[in-house]
Amino acid sequence: MSAKTIIETQQAPAAIGSYSQAVKVGNNVYISGQIPLDPDTMEVCSQEFSPQTIQVFKNLKAIAEAAGGSLNQIVKLTIFMTELHHFALLNELMAQYFAQPYPARSVVGVKSLPKAVQIEVEAVLAL
Repeated sequence: MSAKTIIETQQAPAAIGSYSQAVKVGNNVYISGQIPLDPDTMEVCSQEFSPQTIQVFKNLKAIAEAAGGSLNQIVKLTIFMTELHHFALLNELMAQYFAQPYPARSVVGVKSLPKAVQIEVEAVLAL
């Protein structure tokens, strides 16, 4: 197994538990689930779905860049949402941050998420 390198940046929320923002193994970077925390205040950015989703994508972008990559190098997203009726809006917002060819993606409806947010996204990045 290749050595693990921990990826950390102050441009994304600090880990709030026993995990790292991201872990690089070989050319793959595994980004922990990001919720819509503002990295400066560590508070949820908004109660609305759109601003929450935008903040999550900003957090993912910051971590991808800290790892030496970009959002367009993400090969897999797993998205957890408490309200699946926002699915079409998710697609619109995602298209603002990702270019074709889009990453593989799963969207999972869940009952609740940390800090009562509406969305959490984890990612795998291939450098």
